[in-house]
Amino acid sequence: MNDSVHRADSSNAYEFSVSELAQSLKRTIEDRFGHVRVRGELGRVTIAKSGHCYLDIKDDKAVINSIIWKGTMNRLSMRPEEGMEVIVEGRLSTYPGRSNYQLIIEKMELAGAGALMALFEKRKKMFAAEGLFASERKRELPFMPKVIGVVTSPTGAVIRDILHRIEDRFPVHVILWPVLVQGDKAAEQIAGAITGFNHSDGFPRPDVLIVGRGGGSLEDLWCFNEEVVVRAAAGSAIPIISAVGHETDWTLMDYVVDYRAPTPTGAAEVAVPVLSEWMTTIEDYGVRLTRGLTRSVKERRTKLMGARLPRLENVLALPRQRLDVAGAKLGTPQRLLETSAQKLSSFRLPKADRIFDPARRRLELASTRLRPADIRKQISVTKDRIGLYSGRADRSMSARLEQLSGRLVNVAGLLEAYSYQGVLQRGYALVTDINGKVIRSKDTPDIGDHVTLTFGDGDRGAVIDGSPNSILKSQPSPKPKAKKLKPVKSEQGDLF
Repeated sequence: MNDSVHRADSSNAYEFSVSELAQSLKRTIEDRFGHVRVRGELGRVTIAKSGHCYLDIKDDKAVINSIIWKGTMNRLSMRPEEGMEVIVEGRLSTYPGRSNYQLIIEKMELAGAGALMALFEKRKKMFAAEGLFASERKRELPFMPKVIGVVTSPTGAVIRDILHRIEDRFPVHVILWPVLVQGDKAAEQIAGAITGFNHSDGFPRPDVLIVGRGGGSLEDLWCFNEEVVVRAAAGSAIPIISAVGHETDWTLMDYVVDYRAPTPTGAAEVAVPVLSEWMTTIEDYGVRLTRGLTRSVKERRTKLMGARLPRLENVLALPRQRLDVAGAKLGTPQRLLETSAQKLSSFRLPKADRIFDPARRRLELASTRLRPADIRKQISVTKDRIGLYSGRADRSMSARLEQLSGRLVNVAGLLEAYSYQGVLQRGYALVTDINGKVIRSKDTPDIGDHVTLTFGDGDRGAVIDGSPNSILKSQPSPKPKAKKLKPVKSEQGDLF
């Protein structure tokens, strides 16, 4: 009896197909868990070529397979990493092909400041192991940059503080690359700005970059801890100054940049020097340099005065004497001109007859061998040649005479230049005794000797009478009053 009833009940039950049962379970789970918020630790994280992310959310007792579609991945403010403690929001669904359920994640955030700090320390150790924080990688900042690039928000107080401080200290050209400094897309924009400045096209390449923003919480500053920003700063060929948050706020970018400033204003102070202070320093250097040069010139002038160099008259005495001797040997310009004229008159050029006689004889010899008509023709041709040769000879003799005349004029000019007559024309006089011998010393003639004074325009006789001292004593003159001479600025440059 019981067996028959059991068979009857079993035969009346609805039979589900596998697909119907799987879809029924799927609808039940999605209706019941259409929106859930789950906290846990990320386990396996895999990003497929399609862009979808497959990951596990686990705790110490259970694991839930999860998936983040490609469109949702692009909207996340963080990149999922294994070991992160997160809070996710989404819906629960099933995958009938494998008879398992999975969490479709639509939002993800770190689970509190403790999780953020744990991720911060993890990334910090990773970058330090790669050598990105090594001190030898850091470069010196340019002393006086011509162009400064700033990566920050265009509407915040940071850019105003930087511009105001640079304007007060040392005005230079500032280029702003506006970016978001908080939110989902901030990290990519900051990294893109750093890369864009390094590949500048259409604008001057900055000498130094300032990356900064105002203060905020750890979550607000988290974009400066993203890997894309840290690696962009590490790969920059331009030195970077970090000015993120307040003095107590540290980000991973602060460790990798070349200089970390406590505030944006401090970054501007580090980027440029104080113009007024350097102007004062330069003026002080100029004064010290002038004093040193003046002292050096005085010392050398003292040494030069103590060297006892010979007087200029003594140095020129011997060359002057040689010039006088040479002038005496050359004689007067008139005599040289006469000698040259005699040589020119004695020069005889050969006569034209002596030049043309051999040609005439050859012509006469050839005429005896020719017919009368040919003779007349040859005579005519020969006359033309003779006329041509005669003209050439005349021109040659004229050119030769002009050449000799020019040489004569040059020689006459040299004689006149070296003659003592030119010296006499400048107010000097030549003293000779009665024999015509040149007197060169004041001790040579005796008192009462007759001498001849030759001036530029003629000679005059004179008698040696006494010494210059006796003349001065015989004609006393009133002593002139001493006049105080005014210092005259010499136009000659200093020897040193």
